[in-house]
Amino acid sequence: MKMTENTPPQGTIRDWLDMRADAGGVAVVFPESGTELTWDALREGAIGFARTLTARGVYRGESVAVIAPNSREALFAFFGAVYGGFRAVMINLAAGRDAIAYALEHSEARFAYVHADCTELFAGAAGEGLEALTLEAAGDAALHEVTPEDHALLMYTSGTTGRPKGVVHSHASLLAGGWTTAVAHRLEREDRGLCVLPVYHINGLCVTVMGSLVSGGSLAMTARFSASQFWVQAGEARVTWFSVVPTIISHLLHGEGEPDTQCRARLRFGRSASSALAVETQSAFEARFEVPIIETMGLTETAAQILSNPLPPATRKIGSPGIAYGCEVQIQDGDGNETPADTEGEIVVRGPNVMLEYLKNADATLGTFRNGWLRTGDLARMDGDGYVFVTGRLKELIIKGGENIAPREVDEALYSHPDVVEAAAFARPCTRYGETIEAAVRVCEGSALDPAQLIDICRDRLGPFKSPDRVHFMAELPKGPSGKIQRLKLADNLPPAQEVSEKG
Repeated sequence: MKMTENTPPQGTIRDWLDMRADAGGVAVVFPESGTELTWDALREGAIGFARTLTARGVYRGESVAVIAPNSREALFAFFGAVYGGFRAVMINLAAGRDAIAYALEHSEARFAYVHADCTELFAGAAGEGLEALTLEAAGDAALHEVTPEDHALLMYTSGTTGRPKGVVHSHASLLAGGWTTAVAHRLEREDRGLCVLPVYHINGLCVTVMGSLVSGGSLAMTARFSASQFWVQAGEARVTWFSVVPTIISHLLHGEGEPDTQCRARLRFGRSASSALAVETQSAFEARFEVPIIETMGLTETAAQILSNPLPPATRKIGSPGIAYGCEVQIQDGDGNETPADTEGEIVVRGPNVMLEYLKNADATLGTFRNGWLRTGDLARMDGDGYVFVTGRLKELIIKGGENIAPREVDEALYSHPDVVEAAAFARPCTRYGETIEAAVRVCEGSALDPAQLIDICRDRLGPFKSPDRVHFMAELPKGPSGKIQRLKLADNLPPAQEVSEKG
C-alpha cells in the first residue's frame, strides 16, 4: 500500500483499516458522549459485522443497506460492509419515505443495518424480503476476497429532477476521494477533523471519514450539526480543521457562539463545499472568527473533492473553489473542446476518484461521460493560474429574454446585506421574457429588512434586467442532505407571483 502526493492510495479499504489498526491510536471521538473509538476497535467491529453478513450468505459485491445517523454504529456498519467485500448502500435519512423505499428496492439489498433511532423509518420504507440485522458478530465465517476494483459504495443522488441515480464507487475511487482531501489540506497524523455532516452524504463520508483513514489522523463526530454547540465541541475535541457547507458557515456567522482562544489557535482551517460560498459570507466569517475558510468543490460522482484552494500562505482566490488536486479538471465547450482561459464552459473531470457507473442505468452513465471525461453540469471559467470560477448550473440557468443569467450573480448581491442568512434566485415562467427572476431569502432573527430593500440592492449591483422582480421571505429554504439549497424546488414551494404579497 503506497501513497504519495502524486500517487493515489493503493490496495483496498480493508488493507488501510488493517494498517491503521495495527499502528494503533484513536480513530474517532464523540463529543456528545465523551467516548472514543480506537482504530483497533473499529476494525474489530467491522470484522464482526462482515462475518455476520458472510454467515447469512451475502455474496461478494452484494448491496448491504446502512440506515443510521452519524454514530459508532454507522461506522461499524459501513466499514463492516466494505471490509467483508460487500457494497455499502448509505441511505439518506432526510430523503423522505418514497426516495428511501426506491433506494432500498433499486439497490436489491436483502439485508440492512438499522440503527435504533431509524426503526420507524425502516418499517415505513422497507419492502418485503429486506431483513434488518444487528452488529453482533455471528460465527467465524471466512471473508470474501476483496480487490481495489470491487464495488464498495452505492450512494443515491438527491434526485431534484427525476428518480435518484445510484452512484457506484470502488475501493480504489473511495480511497482516492480521501486522498484528494488529504493532499490538498496537507492532513497529517496529528490532525483531527470535526465531522458534523452526515456520513450518508459523500462529503461526510469521503472528506472526513476516508480523509482520516488515508491520512492516519482522527475525527470528532457528532450526530448532527448544532450551531449552539459547534464551537464548544470543536474546543473540547481539540480539532484542527472542520468540513461544513455554506449554510452552516452562514448560521455560525449569524450566531452568538465564539471559539475560545485555544480553539481558535488550534484550528488550521475550515473547509466549505457542496455549493458556492458567497464572497461576503466568507470574508465576514474570517474577519469575525480569524479562521481561514478553504472553499472547495466536489460531487458524489467524484468521491467528493475535485477542486480546492491551497492552504495559507499560498494564494486563496475568494469566490473560487480553487484548483485541481489528484485529478484533471478542464472547462469544455458543448463539443468537448477545452476552452481558452477565462472563457465559460462546462467543468469536466477525470481521475482515480471518478465513479464507476450509475447502477442499472447505462443511458445515464453514457450521457455523463464524454471522451473519458465526466461532465459535471456546472458552468465555469478557469483563469490563467488554473483557478476555477463557477458561474452556475446548466439546469439552473435563468433564460430571460434570450439572455443567460446565472442565479449565483443574484445570490451574491442578496448576501451582500448582513442580515441575509440564506439566499437563492430562481426562474419563473413569464409570457413576456420566457422566464423572469425571483428570489427566496431567510433573514436573521429580529431583522427589519424589507424585500424592496433587497431588490434595490440587486438593481444597484446588477441592473434592473438581472434583478429579481420579487423576493420571498422564508423561515427555511429547502435543502438536500448536504445542506445545499435546492434551487429547483423553490418555484414549487412558493405561490405564483399574482398570489404573493409584497412580504412574500
